[in-house]
Amino acid sequence: MRRNSLSRSLGKAMLVFLLLVFTLFPAYWMISSSFDAQASSGGQSLLPQEFTLDNYEFVLTEGGFGTFLRNSAIVAFFTVAISGIVALLAAVAVARFRFKFRTGILIMVLTVQMVPLEALVIPLFVQVRDLQMLNSLVGLVVVYLAFSLPFAIWMLRGFVAAVPIELEEAAYLDGAGWGRMFRSVMLPLVAPGLVATSVFSFIVAWNEFIFAMTLLGGAAENYTVAIGLKQFFGVHSNDWGPVMAASTIITIPVMIFFILVQGKISGGLVAGAVKG
Repeated sequence: MRRNSLSRSLGKAMLVFLLLVFTLFPAYWMISSSFDAQASSGGQSLLPQEFTLDNYEFVLTEGGFGTFLRNSAIVAFFTVAISGIVALLAAVAVARFRFKFRTGILIMVLTVQMVPLEALVIPLFVQVRDLQMLNSLVGLVVVYLAFSLPFAIWMLRGFVAAVPIELEEAAYLDGAGWGRMFRSVMLPLVAPGLVATSVFSFIVAWNEFIFAMTLLGGAAENYTVAIGLKQFFGVHSNDWGPVMAASTIITIPVMIFFILVQGKISGGLVAGAVKG
């Protein structure tokens, strides 16, 4: 029995190892190629043949990636901040108050999440054009909010519904108004949900390409990192060194954001499924 148990443990360990290799190898290849001077000439290998920082220097100077990073940071910041505030207030409204068409609004929010994003390109383009927000970061933020809010509202509704209403009543009995109760009781309890929804909003705003390319058009000064990466792909060949360096730079903010909030992500996702 010990031999069978050991064999099963070794088999599981081998499967986990293979899964990690399969998952992490593309990231390793990206980072390794970004430091390889021969990457663009088709000479990639497991280790850089000629270690260099020229790819990063080219990306951040001639490639103009500093501007793209700034634009993406602005779009991501306002998308995360506005979607978090609006979604939390909307979630409180649909979870705590009873009003006409409440169920219809929830169904509509859920239905929006089922629509393929590609089907919304033309309608959203027309709306942004009519609002005279084409080629601007403001228009891009508005579109990303349209993507983020349905998911955020639906998820935060579960967190709000999971908060016992007795806690709110106790705060009222102690003399707290609605605003004080919201800040001192409700907000700390739904904070894990805000973190989880913020991660989703951040990824949408940071990595999205199709709508950014469609709405920003020829306004190169407003390009985000996803569009900026496209300039290193040519018609007949690709500049793989800068492509990998730019991809690594794009990945770093996402990794930092995940490291900062990962402690609350898993707990927040589980807590949001308790009730609602």
